[in-house]
Formats: sequence, structure tokens, C-alpha cells
Amino acid sequence: MEHGFLIQVLLMLLIAIVAIALLRRIGLPAILAYLLTGVVSGPSGFHWFTQQQMQSVAELGVVLLMFTLGLEFSVPRLWAMRRTVFGLGSAQVIVTTVLTMLVALACGLNGIESLVIGAAIALSSTAIVLKLLNEQGWLRRRHGELSVSVLLFQDLAVVPLLILLPLLGQNDEPLMLAAIALALLKGILAFFLLMALGKWALPRLFDEVARSRSNELFVLSTLVVALVTGAFTQWLGLSMALGAFMAGMLLGESQYRRQLEADIRPFRDLLMGLFFISIGMMLDFALVMQFWWQILLILLAVVVGKALIVHGLLRLVGEPFRIAISTALSLAQVGEFSFVVLALAVSYGLLSNQLSTMLVMVAVLSMSIAPWLVRHSVDIAKWLLGIRQSGHVDEVVPIITEDHDLVVILGYGRVGQTIARFLKTEAVPYLVLDLDPTRVSEARRAGEPIYFGDVCKRAILKQVGIKHAKMIVITFCETRSLEEALPLCKQLAPDAKILVRTRDDSELDMLQKAGANQVIPETLEGSLMLVSQVLHQCGVPLARILKRLESERRNHYQFLHGFFSGTETDFTLESLHAVLLHRGADAVGKQVADIDWELLRVELRAIRRSGAEVEHPAQDWVFRAGDILLIVGKPRRLEKAEAKLLHG
Repeated sequence: MEHGFLIQVLLMLLIAIVAIALLRRIGLPAILAYLLTGVVSGPSGFHWFTQQQMQSVAELGVVLLMFTLGLEFSVPRLWAMRRTVFGLGSAQVIVTTVLTMLVALACGLNGIESLVIGAAIALSSTAIVLKLLNEQGWLRRRHGELSVSVLLFQDLAVVPLLILLPLLGQNDEPLMLAAIALALLKGILAFFLLMALGKWALPRLFDEVARSRSNELFVLSTLVVALVTGAFTQWLGLSMALGAFMAGMLLGESQYRRQLEADIRPFRDLLMGLFFISIGMMLDFALVMQFWWQILLILLAVVVGKALIVHGLLRLVGEPFRIAISTALSLAQVGEFSFVVLALAVSYGLLSNQLSTMLVMVAVLSMSIAPWLVRHSVDIAKWLLGIRQSGHVDEVVPIITEDHDLVVILGYGRVGQTIARFLKTEAVPYLVLDLDPTRVSEARRAGEPIYFGDVCKRAILKQVGIKHAKMIVITFCETRSLEEALPLCKQLAPDAKILVRTRDDSELDMLQKAGANQVIPETLEGSLMLVSQVLHQCGVPLARILKRLESERRNHYQFLHGFFSGTETDFTLESLHAVLLHRGADAVGKQVADIDWELLRVELRAIRRSGAEVEHPAQDWVFRAGDILLIVGKPRRLEKAEAKLLHG
């Protein structure tokens, strides 16, 4: 019997591994894989386990999740973002909850069921949205900051829900305001007791643990703190997750925060996986097939409704249309804490199995489409904005009078605007094209010579009179747009100098072949500016510094390639490698010209002999024993070149 149980556990874990691997391949979150595992191994599938068998272990996953969530909460950070967190965040949660409750009441559900459903629908997925915003590099953008603020308040809103749900489950006595007040009083009491304990005892405890230099003791102490505080709040009649959250929040300000988070993450991820597997076991596919059209209808209502609510609130406080749409689409799904709310509601008898199954399925489907919505939120917003403002944006650019000193700036972001300011100061005529309607409208009102238009379209470039331009500056870095715009500019303005801004020089040769007269890689230029300041402070004459910088630019930043690799080696980049020629080395006695460097596909950068370094030695240089050769190339080519130089 025990062996059979172990085999069932192993099979369930195997299904989880396969499901995670497959869903990650198609860009879906791991949560869906755990839910699928629960469906397969639960009552709707092989019936290896029941939801009740998994519940006690799975609840620990929620406890550890709330502990790590508490670690992320910083009181100064919350205070700095208080307007958007507590203003926009609270408005989104309250409005969504109330509207969902009204719809649920209209459908014949009672007040408690409506409140639970409204709270579950109001929450969005912190894990999915933050991960995708980080991958896209949008966390610092306005719509990313607004999304994070709303998610922070939603996570905070889970705390009163954890207090309220056990009270709602007390069906044997009427739910009175006094009971809620007592629970809140207990929560405040628990917070102050844990605050006192956290400020006095926890730092000393972890100081002692850290001095022991035992990783096992640190991990064990972290788990014990999370579970003991959870047990304390449960003893007060509240939930374990609430105590764990408070403990995490207290330790979030300590110097051990990162270590605590790293230590507890494996246990949290494993137990949260079991929690979502237990949620999947709640799914009854017979009910899903029976109510499939209702589920799809609710899904559509949830996604569209949440998006409209967030968009409406943001427009109400004056956010631009594009920002409001991007934020709304990013928050349109149902979150992982919704599963926590639904699971607790079922365990307290607040929701029927049929209703919880439908809502879990809606949550699963909304999280399935969330990655696509978040990744394309900006594109959808631009598309909708183009339709909305098609009558307001001047897409037809007037023909510019012939001016042979004209500078055309393509892209009016931060770089484009900086260039324009300096050109204006020097009274150099310029004209700008940009595809952001809001930015164009703002700049036009300020009197800037800017027009709305796609720089990848020949007609637009002709209308601005690009053939008369003395110089064309392309300030955006999107590779696909560059590949389209650059040949057009070269074809329509063959005599103009074309300057292109890029992030690095990975496509420098390609861009120059496409027609760019000069490519400015901002990361390398930043390095050169820092070098120039260092040399200047060291007393090197300014003329010599400028000459050296210009030499680097003329030689395609050759000196800025090839560096000694560290632990994290990128095998796609060139590295600098030192080869010591011992007495029996094959290269000793040979000249530089005797080595076929092109066949080896590496470059001989310099030779060090007797403490002196000779850059780019002559072809008749004869190698001696003790010479150190500095060669540049891809790591695998360097290995072959070293073997050739030493062993022939």
C-alpha cells in the first residue's frame, strides 16, 4: 500500500515536470501546468488523490507565499508610492468588487457568495504580470509603474480577506459587526506583538544564526519563524497566512532579506505547486463541459470588465489614453491569490463545488491569455489610439521648403529631444518625425517642427522633403524598424549623412552596409566618455584624448572588444585570452607571418615580453619562449588557437 502511494506521488510529479516543460515552451505560466497536473491526478482523472488529502500540505505553500510577499513589502516604498497604491489600487479593488457583487446578486446569488466572488475577481496575477513586465523592460515605464502599484494594493487587500473569510464561514451564528471588529482587534494586537518581537528578538536570532555560518541552520530558522508566527495568528482565531505575512514584513527591512527569500524559495515553490495541484483537483470536467458556454461568457465579462474599470479610473485621474489601455490590459486577468480565496471559501462552505469549479476554470483561462495580453498591451494601445485619434492627428505632412542645411530627426524620444534642443540653440534648422500621437500633439503645441508619421513609409519621407536633408539622425533602436527605414533614407537622400543610434555594436557592420555613415553604440560611447574623463583627470592632454577617441571610432571600437572572461562567460562574444609560450611550444622560433591567423579565426592583439607590451607586432616578429600572446576571439576558437600555438 505504501509503495503504491509512493508510486502515485512520483507519477504525479512526473506529470508536473512534463506539463511545466511543455507549457513553458509555448510561453504559458507554470501555474497552469500545476492545475493540469491536479486535474489528471485528481477525481476527474486517475483519482490518485483527493483535494482533502493535499489540503494540509498545500496550505503551507500559501503560508510561505505570504511570508515571501511580506519580505517584498517595504514601508518606505509603500509610502513613496502611496498615491497610486492606496488611491488607484483601492479604487480598482473596491469598484471591481462592488460591480461584480451587483452582477452576482442580480444572478440570484446571496450576499456572502457575491462578496467572495467579487473579491476573487478583483485580484490580478502579481507573479505573471511582474515577470512579463520585467522581461519586456517595462517596469520603469508609466504603465508598468501603475500596474505594480495596483498589484501592491491587491496583495495588501488579501490580508483583510484572510481575516474576513473565517468569520463569513461561521454559519451557526449571525455575522455581526462586533465579530468583525473583534477579529480586526485581534489582527492589530497580533501585529503589535509581532512588531515588538520582530524588532527585538528576530534580528538577534538571525545575527546568531548568521554567525554560525551554517546554511542548514539559516534555512531551518527561516521556516520555523514563518510557521511559528502563522501558528500564533491561527491560535488567535485568524489565518496562518496572515501571521506569516506579518513576519515577512518585519524581516523585509533587515539585512538578511535577500538571503531569507533565497532560502525559502525552493520550499515555497514546491508547496505552492502542491497548492495549485490541489486547486486543479477541484475541477470537475463534467461540470466544465456542462457549463462551458457560461464559463466562456464569464471569462469575456471578467477580462473586458476589469480592463474597462482600470481604463476608466486612469482616464478619470488624467492618464493618457495609451497608458490607460496598456495598464488595463496588463491587469485584465484573475490572479493566483484568487485561487487562495476560492479554496478558503470552499473549505469554509461559502461556495458550492459547482460555482467554485466554474470560477477556477475562468481564472485558469484568463491566466492562459494573460501573457499574450501583457506582451501586446502596448501594440494594442497604439492601434486603438491610431483609430481614436485618426481625425485629430495630422498624418499628412506638409511639403517642406527646400533647405539644404536641414537635419531630419527620426524618433522624438529622450535622445531625439536632446538633439533637437542643441540644434535649436545653434540655430540649425531641423524637422522631426515620430509615431507617438500624444508626444506629437504635446510638441506641436510647444511650437516644435514635429509631424506624425511612420518613418518606414516612403511617402511620408518624401513629403517631409528628406531629399533636401543635409543629415538624417535615426534615434530609435528597434532592429526591424531600422532595417526598413535605413535603406529608404539612403535611397531617397543619397547625399545626406545618416547617423544611427544603437544600444551596442552587434549590428554595426550590417547597419553601415545598409547605408549608415556613422553608427553610435551608446554603451561603447558611454565607456569612451568615462575613459576620457579618467585620462583628463590623470593629466593627459585634451588633444591627445580626442585623437585617441576618434581613432577608436574610426577603427570600429576595436580596443573595446575582447575582454578577459569571468565566471559567467557569454560564448557568443569575443574574449581576450593570454597564451604563455613555454620552451617546447610549437610557435617558438616562428614569425607572426608563419601562423595562419585567418584560418584560426582569432586576432593577435599584442605580445608581452620582459614586462613590455607590443601592440599589433610586425609580421617578421619572431616568437621566443616566455612570450605571452594576447589573442582575441570566440571562446571555442581561442581553445583551438592555443592548442595550435602550443602543440602544433
